[in-house]
Amino acid sequence: MATPPHHHHHPPESTHQLSAYARPADLVKKVIKNLTFQSKWAEINGSMGDLGTFIPIVLALTLAKDLNLGTTLIFTGVYNIVTGALYGVPMPVQPMKSIAAVAIANADFGLPEIMASGICTAAILFVLGATRLMQLAYKIIPLPVVRGIQVSQGLSFAATGVMYIRKKQDFSKSKSVGDRHWLGLDGLILALVCACFIIVVSGGGVELKENEENGEIEEIEANEGSVWRKRSRKWRKIMGSLPSAFIVFLLGVIMAFARGPKVVKRLKFGPSPIDSMKISKIAWKDGFLKGTIPQLPLSILNSVIAVCMLSSDLFPAKHVSATSVSVTVGLMNLVGCWFGATPCCHGAGGLAGQYKFGGRSGGCVALLGLTKLVLGLVFGSSLVRVLNQFPVGVLGVLLLFAGIELAICSRDMNSKEESFVMLLCTAVSLVGSSAALGFACGIVVHFLLRVGKLGQGQSYFSVWMNGHP
Repeated sequence: MATPPHHHHHPPESTHQLSAYARPADLVKKVIKNLTFQSKWAEINGSMGDLGTFIPIVLALTLAKDLNLGTTLIFTGVYNIVTGALYGVPMPVQPMKSIAAVAIANADFGLPEIMASGICTAAILFVLGATRLMQLAYKIIPLPVVRGIQVSQGLSFAATGVMYIRKKQDFSKSKSVGDRHWLGLDGLILALVCACFIIVVSGGGVELKENEENGEIEEIEANEGSVWRKRSRKWRKIMGSLPSAFIVFLLGVIMAFARGPKVVKRLKFGPSPIDSMKISKIAWKDGFLKGTIPQLPLSILNSVIAVCMLSSDLFPAKHVSATSVSVTVGLMNLVGCWFGATPCCHGAGGLAGQYKFGGRSGGCVALLGLTKLVLGLVFGSSLVRVLNQFPVGVLGVLLLFAGIELAICSRDMNSKEESFVMLLCTAVSLVGSSAALGFACGIVVHFLLRVGKLGQGQSYFSVWMNGHP
C-alpha cells in the first residue's frame, strides 16, 4: 500500500481527540466515529499487521521470564480499545523492544526489573507530555532525522522478518538455531507462498485504488472495451478486496494446531490470576539503569515523534499530537506494569503495518484489542502453548511487509541534502544498533549543513526551521 505524500507542515494540537469535546454527547459521537469501520474486511485485515512484532516479543518474554501472558493480553487489549477510540487511527500497542531485549539477554533481569524499567520510562514520557516538552521536540526535530529513524526501524523490522523466514528461532533465548527446512508446516515454502500471496493481493489493491482515484479505469474501458480489459479489471477488484494478512494469519493458526494437536487438551478456561508486582530497591535501580536508559530514546523517537509524523502522513485530516501520545504511553504503563503486563508503547512500524494491510480507523485496533481481551479472559496464560506452535516463518512475512511500509515513508525527501542526513542517520542507527546515536549524528550533520546557509540577515533559528516540514 503506497504511503500518501508528506504534507510539509507540523500539525497543530489535535482537534479530533476526545479531550477537545466537553459535552458527553459529543464524546459519544466522536468515539462512535473513531471506531467506525471504513471497510469491514480491510479493517479486519489491517488489525493483523502488527502481530509480526507483538507475538514474538511477548512469546519470548513468556517463555524466558515467565511473563503472565493472560494479564498482558487483557491489559494490551484494553490499551488497543482505548487508543482506537481516542485517536480514530490504527494506533498500535507494542511491547517495548529495548527492555525486552535486555531482559532476554540477561538472566538476572527478571519480571520486577522489567516492570520497574517500564514504570520509569512511562513516568518520564508522561512528564514530557504533560509539560508539553514533547510537542516542542516534535516541532524542532528536523524531518530528515525523523525519516532516518523511521527507515532504520523499518529496515530492522524487514531484516528480522527475513531472518524469521530463513532461520529457525528459539524465542526463549532470542537467537536463531539453524536453517529452516524447505518443507513442513513451518517450512520455507509455506512462508514464500504467503509472501507471494500478499504481494499479489496488495499489489492488485493498490493499483485498483490509484486507478480509480485518477479515473484511469474509466478511460481504459472507454477506449478499449475489450472483454480482456473488463475481465482484468474484475480480477484486480477481487484480488484487491481479499484480506491477505487475515488469511495468512488464519493459515498460521491452522498450522499451529496441526503442528501440535495436543495443545487443544492443554488449554485451560478462565483468566490467569492478576497479582500486583513487588519491586525491590535493587530492582528499581537495575530496571532504570539497564532497561529505562536504552529504552527511553527509542520511545521518544519511534513511539512518539515518528508515530505522530507518520500519522500526519497517512491521515492528514486526523492530527495526533505528540503531547497526547506521550501521555497515553505513560498512563498505559503506570497502570499495567504494576500488575505484570509487559511494558508497552506505540510504534511507527506497527502503524505502518496496519495501514499496509488496510487499517484506516480506530476500529481496526479496537477489534484487535477486543480479540486479545477475550482470549486473555477465556484462556489466560495457557494460550502460550498455541503461540509456541505458530509458524514463525508466517510471522516473519507479516513483519517483513510492515518494515518495508515504514521505510517507504522516506520517499518525500526533496533534496540531496535531506537524503544525505536521512541516510546517515539510518546507517548509524543500524550499525550502532542505537536510535539515540543515529539521532545525535543526524542532528549534528543537520546543524553543520545549516550553518553553511546562514546569511542574508536571517537568524539561525529561521534557517533551522526552514529545514522542517
